[in-house]
Amino acid sequence: MTEQEEAHRVVKGRVKWFDASKGFGFIIADEGLGDILLHANVLRNFGQGSVADNAQITVKIQQTARGHQATEVMEIEPPEEEERAPIEDLGTSDAATIAALPLEPARVKWFDKGKGFGFANVFGRPEDVFIHVEVLRRSGFADLGPGEAVGLRVIEGKRGRMAAMVTSWESAIRERK
Repeated sequence: MTEQEEAHRVVKGRVKWFDASKGFGFIIADEGLGDILLHANVLRNFGQGSVADNAQITVKIQQTARGHQATEVMEIEPPEEEERAPIEDLGTSDAATIAALPLEPARVKWFDKGKGFGFANVFGRPEDVFIHVEVLRRSGFADLGPGEAVGLRVIEGKRGRMAAMVTSWESAIRERK
């Protein structure tokens, strides 16, 4: 493989771990390259400030003196579904039903990972949208920061509007094209 081909090599794998406060994490490639460094700036260029552990990820990589490093995130898919209790307010909504909901542009008001929830403001609407940590994780995120732009698929829950899916705003823009 030439140096230019190596610089633009696309690799699929899964997120080993990512810590937004440290500003980096690691990917395990499907093809066994060892750990691949994922820097927060590379993730932010994709439009996300965090990514869930075990999320499937496709990245462009480069070889550095310290090993492989992601240079661009191409795609992130949420971690594969495990057997887990359903989220009460989502009821029996399946992935196809949720994906068919309109995507609403929003900004994160606040999110507390320790408490397991937060809220966002949808542009042009007065009420807040509740975001549950499990919905966030199922959407491929680990955390959200205040002011972060996101796309939300929203349902009417028992206690008001609730996010059923969260996407990065950049992903939402790509989806609309």
